[in-house]
Amino acid sequence: MSQTPPAIKLYKGLSIYRVAKSRFWYVRIWDRTQKKYLVKSTGEDSVIRAREVAQELALSLLRSERVTDTQYQFKTYAIKMLNKSKSQVDGGERSIGYMKSIHWAIQNEDWGLVKWFGPKDVRKLRTHDFQEYFAELDRRRPDLSPSTKNTLMAAFRNVLKIARDEGVIDVVPDTPRARQKDNPRPFFRFHPLVSKDEDAYKKLLNGAQRMAAEQVEIRGITVTDELYDLLMFIVHSFVRPITTELYALKHKDVTVADDPKRLILTVQNGKTGYRSSNTMPAAVSIYERICERNPNRCADDYLFLPDYANRTTASKIIQRQFHSLLERADIQHDAVTGKKHTLYSLRHTAICMRLILSHGKVNIFNLAKNAGTSVDQIERFYAKHLPLSREMAINLQSFGGQ
Repeated sequence: MSQTPPAIKLYKGLSIYRVAKSRFWYVRIWDRTQKKYLVKSTGEDSVIRAREVAQELALSLLRSERVTDTQYQFKTYAIKMLNKSKSQVDGGERSIGYMKSIHWAIQNEDWGLVKWFGPKDVRKLRTHDFQEYFAELDRRRPDLSPSTKNTLMAAFRNVLKIARDEGVIDVVPDTPRARQKDNPRPFFRFHPLVSKDEDAYKKLLNGAQRMAAEQVEIRGITVTDELYDLLMFIVHSFVRPITTELYALKHKDVTVADDPKRLILTVQNGKTGYRSSNTMPAAVSIYERICERNPNRCADDYLFLPDYANRTTASKIIQRQFHSLLERADIQHDAVTGKKHTLYSLRHTAICMRLILSHGKVNIFNLAKNAGTSVDQIERFYAKHLPLSREMAINLQSFGGQ
């Protein structure tokens, strides 16, 4: 019984093959415009003649493709977007994280925006073009999260906004957002949300004090009261425990203010860029202890682990101490969500504390501004997952000064 001969690859995107019960060779050509393969019979049973027909068809397809002028190509405005994001970071308007996400979305070698839309004419791009891109993305990478897809969507729109601002297109086509599942953020449960015996936040702080008192060593570095103060500082300042926020803070970025008692922090290049924010009163006492530990400090010294110029190293030291603390206190996971605790859980704890301990009276816009986030984020990831309280009900039913 004769076997069907294997396909013959002529070059990338072009091959010929035979099918069962047919004496003719077929040609398979990749159409770059339609983003799909075209299949057609060559009408030839000779492999030599089939090769010739296939090459003729491929050349015919190439000739039919009209090359878009560079000034109208998507990749032209993508490059401008990359340059713009860098300028925004250099000018302090945007964070380095923003620039990295833009560059990643545009330049990813497998399925980035330039890979898909690069030579396309921005004047002809429509909503269905973006939907086709997402459909192919789902096929190639079904594991991508909705937030990742929305990052790609935002980058796509930002590129086209540049084309719009330069008068090349009139409007940016609609781009539907991927649906996101809002998962509650893990935080350390505290009284009165839980009983005093189950207060994970208190267990964390007590554990940090014990480790310092016992002079526990983690990889040759002794745990001191600095760990306790750092944990407290995050909760009372809302800063993110990352190298561009918490670990980047210097004494020159801190101002002690009164009426009300607080610190005014200047975050130079945080996740959401530059911001100035108020802390809770307890942050002042923490800062005073930091100053006492470092009597010879100067304005350019870091607040935490100032002896380590490499802030990534400083961050890793604290993370190792923190993870050891979680194990000792047996509070590695959020008791309700089951999610693992990280240093970020302290920031989440800070936001939840303001929502709960203010008895529903906190100004969420003000809270969002100080935390460097948005009202939408606080409502989606924090407020909607917290239990209702008597105080919140009273706040809801109040009329001004009544």
